[in-house]
Amino acid sequence: MGTNNMRGILSADRMIGKKVINPQGEDLGKIKELMIDLRYGRVAYAVLTFSGLFGIAEKLFAVPWKSLFLPGEDDNFVLNVDKRTLEDSVGFDRANWPLANNRRWLCDLYEEYKCEPYWTE
Repeated sequence: MGTNNMRGILSADRMIGKKVINPQGEDLGKIKELMIDLRYGRVAYAVLTFSGLFGIAEKLFAVPWKSLFLPGEDDNFVLNVDKRTLEDSVGFDRANWPLANNRRWLCDLYEEYKCEPYWTE
């Protein structure tokens, strides 16, 4: 797929697999999935794959879409979280994904990352 010249619009397949780093440049993983809220027509959250110490024990994390920053279309996503926080967190496994339609869970997720929920705008 060619580059989209419309600033601020990028196809989902260009974002899946994109590396995520923190402001210190530490590798936090990659974008595995984008979860769409069909009711609002918005990306609710991204699923981040994170490999723990020595690349073992891959975990999945939900992060609010608003918590990710993409400086330029060919750059890495930036997530303002300490790598140790992800290493110490439980996350979830491939067989037990969070219920995306659970608004309470989404509220808690957005609160954890100190993001204003898109459905309250």
